[in-house]
Amino acid sequence: MVFADRLRTGRHRARLAAGLLLAVLTGGFSATALAAWPDRPIHLVVPFPAGSSPDTLARAIAEPLSQSLGQPIVVENKPGAGGNIGTRFVARSEADGNTLLYTINGPLVTAPTLYKKTLGYDPFTDLAPISLVATSPNVLTVSGDMANIYTAGDLAKLATSRPGALNYGSVGPGSSAHLAMEMFKQQAKVDLAHIPYSGFPQVITAIISGDVQAGFMVPAIAMPQVRAGKARALAVTSLARSPLLPDLPTMVEQGYPGFESISWNAVLAPAGTPTPIIERLNSELARIITSEPLRKQMALQYFTPAASTPEALTRRMRDEKARYDTVIDTLKLSLD
Repeated sequence: MVFADRLRTGRHRARLAAGLLLAVLTGGFSATALAAWPDRPIHLVVPFPAGSSPDTLARAIAEPLSQSLGQPIVVENKPGAGGNIGTRFVARSEADGNTLLYTINGPLVTAPTLYKKTLGYDPFTDLAPISLVATSPNVLTVSGDMANIYTAGDLAKLATSRPGALNYGSVGPGSSAHLAMEMFKQQAKVDLAHIPYSGFPQVITAIISGDVQAGFMVPAIAMPQVRAGKARALAVTSLARSPLLPDLPTMVEQGYPGFESISWNAVLAPAGTPTPIIERLNSELARIITSEPLRKQMALQYFTPAASTPEALTRRMRDEKARYDTVIDTLKLSLD
């Protein structure tokens, strides 16, 4: 183990050294500054409130990352505007490796289309992807009292038989819960009215009481009620079954090709952050994300570890943006 740690450290130093000349020639850090990184505390900005799911996972990786880098990792919450305020802060920060972003997918893939006039950053040009961290499906959920509704197809048939009579809950226009249901409506060719709520606890309460008939829920909120028999889970929105919910079929399995609407967390830096720093962070995060302690902590929130290369994260952002743009454009939805 000691030898492996030394070898890994040697490789990190080699990558940093290999990038020195390029960084200097392209107007980046001085060789001295880059070789010394990190030489002060690193701020990990979470654009959501303390205690939120992304905040909890950010803090879970902060401690082991601090140990690896030899500097404190200060988790800094900058909530507001659905995550856009904190994301914009990082996008405009100095690209020196000392300010990083820990966020969910919304500010990266739906915000550019929903806030075309007021966003103030472009996630594809103002941010440098480092690594995906974790993924979690949404769960199509109905009340436990709904008779004969056990699949997404059953729900579609009910909606077809009662056009305009059913409704669904979400945590607001443009949220993944909203867009997922609109994707379902388009594929199933059904009509359900949208009723927004302030949070998922309010949505699951509305589903259980019958105020709304369905909703795409985060499993951490839905599954305790499912286990209690108050709600019923019909399907997950990942392309493959979740290892944490193996008995739940996917929407694809139930006849909705390509249906995917998942939540994910990722770490990014300001665009222009030197490549050796991005590579060092990617390597450290990959080791931390796949560790057993973090896997167990993620599982408590139904997240699965999903480390990636920066390039793979960029592809995910672009693919998901294209998929959601189709829904947003159809709805003519704008939050400016």
